[in-house]
Amino acid sequence: MSWRDRVRALRMDVTPWRSSRDFRLLLVAGTVFYLGGMISYVAVPFQLYDLTGSNVAVGAVGLVQLVPLVVGGLYGGALADHVDRRRLLVLTGVAQVVITALLAANAFRSSPDVWAIYVLAFLHAAASSLQRPSREALLPRTVAHDELVAANALGGLGMQIGILLGPTIGGLLLASVGAGWCYAVDVVGLVVATGLYAAMASYPHREETTPPSLRGIVEGVGYAVRRRDLLGTYLVDMAAMLLAIPVVLFPALAEEVFSRPELLGLLYTAETVGAMVATATSGWAGRVHHHGRAIVIGAATYGGFVALAGLAPSFGLCLAMLACAGAADMVSGIFRATVWNQTIPESMRGRLAGIEMLSYSLGPLGGQVRAGFAADLWSVRGAITSGGVACVMGVAATAVALRTFWSYDARTDPHARAERARRSSADR
Repeated sequence: MSWRDRVRALRMDVTPWRSSRDFRLLLVAGTVFYLGGMISYVAVPFQLYDLTGSNVAVGAVGLVQLVPLVVGGLYGGALADHVDRRRLLVLTGVAQVVITALLAANAFRSSPDVWAIYVLAFLHAAASSLQRPSREALLPRTVAHDELVAANALGGLGMQIGILLGPTIGGLLLASVGAGWCYAVDVVGLVVATGLYAAMASYPHREETTPPSLRGIVEGVGYAVRRRDLLGTYLVDMAAMLLAIPVVLFPALAEEVFSRPELLGLLYTAETVGAMVATATSGWAGRVHHHGRAIVIGAATYGGFVALAGLAPSFGLCLAMLACAGAADMVSGIFRATVWNQTIPESMRGRLAGIEMLSYSLGPLGGQVRAGFAADLWSVRGAITSGGVACVMGVAATAVALRTFWSYDARTDPHARAERARRSSADR
């Protein structure tokens, strides 16, 4: 194979974008939701600090949003396995439009109410956590079974665009016109995205559904625990986020370690840039079948590069290590999503998406606490490096303990084969 063929083989597979109208609608709508959400994400703490001058008041937003994230994620997953998922996407989208519009109205007042920001942040977290499981559960229905790796990579790219551009746009708006216009821009995006969801075709459930209940949620958790391959994906993800995520230490890293506080923004974007590069060169991923090994290697590599970032002697080398960490994490994420989408039955997909959302939401919160304590007890560099090393050890321990996860092969795994046959039969 020539070098040109090798380069061509790395090119991102955009087959799902070309072949499926509803995938395009789902992808664009999700990207717009995420982009607008990140604009509001930077506006809420800025507005709270501007009104109160208190870091405690800013941090309290996370506590306010914790309960709706947990309850909404689990209940939203149960709802997604029973009701019309497209309809739920639209209804929760409308709810987010109203809530964000109220945030804007409050911000445009001469004396905005602080209590209103907390109440609306609580409601927004509830609405968004109710929505996400349906969006995740619908994705496999919009593309062919063998296109799911490429679809997951494209979905990851949409999320990265939101992470990269949202805070930048939000920062510019805050500096020029204020928080109210941040929320107003988010409202416009939410209206557009909700309209895109409404334009999708209907995807009725193919099997008998389970009405949302505590028993149904417990059933979903039990299914995830019994499936060793699924359990491995969750544990690896938690090990990476709980042990290695270094974001909370970036301000101290820029100011205290490198004495370059003006370059703090580059630390926040480095992993995202690396992830985007990995996504843009993900054409090879469709030829990988041992997804468990890819997840383990990707997550362990992420931890290794985070550890090296903590040891980096220069700011530039630290950025390079963080970019490599972001790329490795993206690779692991693509294959985690593929295992979920290719093996989870239609009747369980919403509940399992809710569980995945919890690990994605709660892991970073715990990781911030761990990193903060380690930095205060030891040092900033020590906290980052030890977290990366701990991640590598945790991922390795998971692979050793869950041998079926490590040996997972999409061609022979009974769950993947059953889902492939089920989808083939349904498409006839």
